[in-house]
Amino acid sequence: MQTIAVTGGSGKAGRATIAELQSAGYTVRNIDITAPAVRTCDFYKTDLNQLGETIEAMHGCDAVVHLAANPDPTGRSEQVMFMHNTGSTYNVFRAAQILGMPRVVWASSETVLGLPFERRIPPQFPVTESTIAPESSYALSKLVSEEMARQFASWSGATYVGLRFSNLMEPHDYPRFADWQADPHIRKGNLWGYVDSRDVAQSCRRGLEASLTGAEVFVIAAGDTVMHQSNAELVAQCFPGVQLDPTLGANETLLSIAKARQLLGYQPQYSWRTSK
Repeated sequence: MQTIAVTGGSGKAGRATIAELQSAGYTVRNIDITAPAVRTCDFYKTDLNQLGETIEAMHGCDAVVHLAANPDPTGRSEQVMFMHNTGSTYNVFRAAQILGMPRVVWASSETVLGLPFERRIPPQFPVTESTIAPESSYALSKLVSEEMARQFASWSGATYVGLRFSNLMEPHDYPRFADWQADPHIRKGNLWGYVDSRDVAQSCRRGLEASLTGAEVFVIAAGDTVMHQSNAELVAQCFPGVQLDPTLGANETLLSIAKARQLLGYQPQYSWRTSK
């Protein structure tokens, strides 16, 4: 694989992924409805809800990293947001099939796991990929896309790699973490998780390169939580009675990245505790 299409390449995850792939020697094409603030590769302005446009934009590429999505129904109905996300993902998957691409990497979401963990609380921490409990239209759109990936992989024989990203952060976001330390309930909704945009980019590259078949999904998070308090303290305060793996580090992520480490070779490199 030499030329990689990155949908949503003008966004936070997309910018970092383009830089990561270029550093690894790939030629990259940014496919987005919005032009990038700084153009670092070819840009194709594309409405991914139009299959013809999507096929044309992806033509000539060897694989795709699909990061484009609408995470927020603000200013539009949840139905429109759901239809946008599932429709655009279908078009990218279908275009990849038509064009004979052997590998599709795409952004799922930690929300599939059951965020904000109020109606259904996991029986133990950390949570793994086997936890599936969507509680919003956005999360449902991602779960539907995961099933689509399984079916497209079965139809085409291509490999589909879904990445359930935690709350994406950039270095300039890290000073805000100090505001959360006094009240663990502020961030309990996603088990105090986050992921650095540069680690998102790493996971996308590894998704392209890992020896995998079929359709797989992976939780992608930082190696630690956003809190100074230990996991034992956090769980006791916010999820009393839930079992905590006793082998887990004091501040180790409660969104298990064990599968990503084992099968993708993913190793988070960035932490708010040390990054600048």
